[in-house]
Amino acid sequence: MHFYITGDCHGDFDRIEEFCMENGTTQEDVMIILGDAGINYWLNETDRKLKNKLSELDITLFCVHGNHEARPWEAGNYEEIIWNEGIVYVEEEYPNILFAKDGEIYNFNGKKVMAIGGAYSVDKYYRLNHGMQWFDTEQPDEEIRAFVENQLESIDWTLDIVLSHTVPIDAEPVWAFIPGVDQSKVDKTTEKWLQHIYDNLDFSEWYAGHYHVESEDNGIRIMFEDFDEICEE
Repeated sequence: MHFYITGDCHGDFDRIEEFCMENGTTQEDVMIILGDAGINYWLNETDRKLKNKLSELDITLFCVHGNHEARPWEAGNYEEIIWNEGIVYVEEEYPNILFAKDGEIYNFNGKKVMAIGGAYSVDKYYRLNHGMQWFDTEQPDEEIRAFVENQLESIDWTLDIVLSHTVPIDAEPVWAFIPGVDQSKVDKTTEKWLQHIYDNLDFSEWYAGHYHVESEDNGIRIMFEDFDEICEE
């Protein structure tokens, strides 16, 4: 089993399909999407058509929660199952499309891996004003944050890999911020909370998406359209 990783897709999986063909993957292999997969965005037949297409991919998708998608329980008939020792959300008809539960600890080839999704949408009001979807559950709420911290407490705040959507606030790629956005009006709740985790956690690797750039600063790798493999056997 190989664990590959990439950044936001926003419903466009052409590069994933090409990667699968080039690397001869199977559904035993996993592609981690670092948020904003865009699979549960429209909450209508558009999503269903995409899922039907993705069900034919020769790979299993493991999706961290982003800020341009609904939570699984808002999006359809999802059930919780145990996968690699942690809980994931899955629809019976699409067994190769998995959504991570924030705070669950997964075993990827012997490595302890946790997903911590969510972020604030700087395009919130644009979407609301143009009839597009926006989800008030985009950021982890108090219950999710408490669960994540309780889970970390149970493993003495020692983890191999963190998979998040946004990053701790000190690691924000300010050079990649969208011009014209008043950052004083951007809700940084999640980034500040992730900074608390970053400051207290003993970890080896941290991967994030969200910013549509590729960089490696502050010990965190932000990914977009690049690929890598983690947790190699």
